[in-house]
Amino acid sequence: MSDVVLKFSYEEYSARLAKVRYAMEENDIDTLLVHDPSNMAWLTGYDGWSFYVPQCVVIGSTGDPLWFGRIQDANGALRTVYMSAECITYYPDHYVMNPPLHPMEYLCNYVLAEKYWDRGRIGVEKDNYYFSATAFESLKENLPMATLVDTTGLVNWCRAVKSNQELTYMHTAARIVENMHRVAFEMIEPGLPKHLLVAEISKHAVVGHDGHFGDYAAIVPMLPSGGDAAAPHLTWDDRPFKRGEGTFFEIAGVHRRYHCPLSRTIFLGEPGDEFKRPMKHYKQDLKPVSRLPNQVIPVATLLMPSTTPCCAMGLIAKARAAATPSD
Repeated sequence: MSDVVLKFSYEEYSARLAKVRYAMEENDIDTLLVHDPSNMAWLTGYDGWSFYVPQCVVIGSTGDPLWFGRIQDANGALRTVYMSAECITYYPDHYVMNPPLHPMEYLCNYVLAEKYWDRGRIGVEKDNYYFSATAFESLKENLPMATLVDTTGLVNWCRAVKSNQELTYMHTAARIVENMHRVAFEMIEPGLPKHLLVAEISKHAVVGHDGHFGDYAAIVPMLPSGGDAAAPHLTWDDRPFKRGEGTFFEIAGVHRRYHCPLSRTIFLGEPGDEFKRPMKHYKQDLKPVSRLPNQVIPVATLLMPSTTPCCAMGLIAKARAAATPSD
């Protein structure tokens, strides 16, 4: 065990590892390669902006996980993971963006082979965008005694039920995103260039809440206005806000990597009937849900009241039509 200041207890990391190993056994996985940065952080505590180069966490049937990454990022692993230095492995820098060399080749021949983890059923997160086609091909070429199995989502499902400490971080993230929305509501006005509001929102995202800092988010602020809301993932520009337009704010507060996203809409001026009608139904249909006792509620229970009135009025169909390119 290292002497770094951990975000979670050693016992919690051990419990996470046990949970993943149980899932591996259920799926007949001998060795697991984890490329998703959030899964790497959850399993080991690693926290670094290094996912632009190949990296992963390796889990065998016994022992602590292995961190594997670029040599210069190994120093970041030493300062953030709970494992000892012996569990931090790395590839030389000449493997970075230097085809035909690839870091997965080094992983197979110098890390996995040494532990006899280069055989059997090896799980990989095939549908994760931090695991490239080239990485997969390199693994196939250099693991002739192994069968590569798709384990996309295996670790993610293990993360589904949050611990008390995780919930504490998420509560802090919730206070941060509330502050971000408060700033948006107080500052927005007709004529204000959109990027200036984004700057202020971003400032409060990092300032945090009540002495707890704000972390970087996995999403940039999204705030399309008017007709642009039919294309919800456009980023901001310098155009000013206009009276008579609605703007939805899709933003997230983050603390120690834990996110709390929250989307709200601000309309400058008096909204038309098309805005008011669904809100009337939302309030009416959500009343029974708000009266439910404090218990676990399926997401579908909360979703249905919000979508039913929109479907009945054809608003969802209209939104989809507006977003569909014409021939």
